[in-house]
Amino acid sequence: MDHIPFGETPASRTIFYRRVCDLPANLDSPSPGGIVMQATHVWAVRMPIPLGRAVKHHMAHRDSAVGPILALPRSNQWLYLIRPDVPEDVSLFAQLFRNHVSVIRAGGTVALPSPTVRSEAIRQWIEPPRDTFRPSGLAIIASVRACLGPGKAQAVTHVQ
Repeated sequence: MDHIPFGETPASRTIFYRRVCDLPANLDSPSPGGIVMQATHVWAVRMPIPLGRAVKHHMAHRDSAVGPILALPRSNQWLYLIRPDVPEDVSLFAQLFRNHVSVIRAGGTVALPSPTVRSEAIRQWIEPPRDTFRPSGLAIIASVRACLGPGKAQAVTHVQ
């Protein structure tokens, strides 16, 4: 396969996401220059920026790779792109939701950064994808639990 650089057009960026990073990205037809990813074999965990930073720090201190992290500055959120290994557990999702954390599962949509000016102001990479690596969703959730501390994390005890 030929090496495809990030590129300076939405189309070339989409090709990079698809071929190099194995992200199911497509041009977003209603939004000129926008790029979206349907969650299929890649999911995401969304959380407030302060918690996202704490998770990144926690993972780094455990020598764990964090993979791609996307910032949504207007909503004060970070998204970690993950492997789809989080079990379907309503009580887990409710407990995460109480801490403003959600899992974007199969069927969800994630807007990805595009090289358009408008897009860069709305979403940007904290850790850009470089290849097909994504961390386990369970590892990210375990790190979320550790960062929330014992009082808030106790409710999510069954996730290892």
